[in-house]
Amino acid sequence: MEAELVGLAASGATALMGLMVSDAWTTVRGRMSRFLSRSAEDDDESETVLDELEASRVELATARADGDDALAGDVEAQWRIRLRRLLAEDSGAAAELRALLDEVAPPREEGRYEVVHNEVSGGRQNVVVQGRDFSRLTFGGRDGLSTEPDPGER
Repeated sequence: MEAELVGLAASGATALMGLMVSDAWTTVRGRMSRFLSRSAEDDDESETVLDELEASRVELATARADGDDALAGDVEAQWRIRLRRLLAEDSGAAAELRALLDEVAPPREEGRYEVVHNEVSGGRQNVVVQGRDFSRLTFGGRDGLSTEPDPGER
């Protein structure tokens, strides 16, 4: 799958999670359900998707209230994978998802967002993380981010 579609699926899942726990959810959930069940033959499928969205919303709200970042991440991953599959199966879905996200995503505050362009070249690369609200980052472990062995492996 193209990197652009993978990124779009990730953006869609992130926006979906944000909308689920916002006041906008009641107005957006029907549109998201119709988008996700676009290949459905009958209304029962649309109802099933709506039920799945609602169950995810409750699960996400509970996870956030309990500070369970792992569960919240699992809910988002589930929808990211589902969006990625939908985008791979339906060539028209990408344009529709972009339009839907442009319409329902919260507007950007002027001056709050900056464009960042990074270029990496040369030999040894160091890990650089830019952004906001990170969790569960690991450096120097067995995750492949470090060229140094774990202390127990020396």
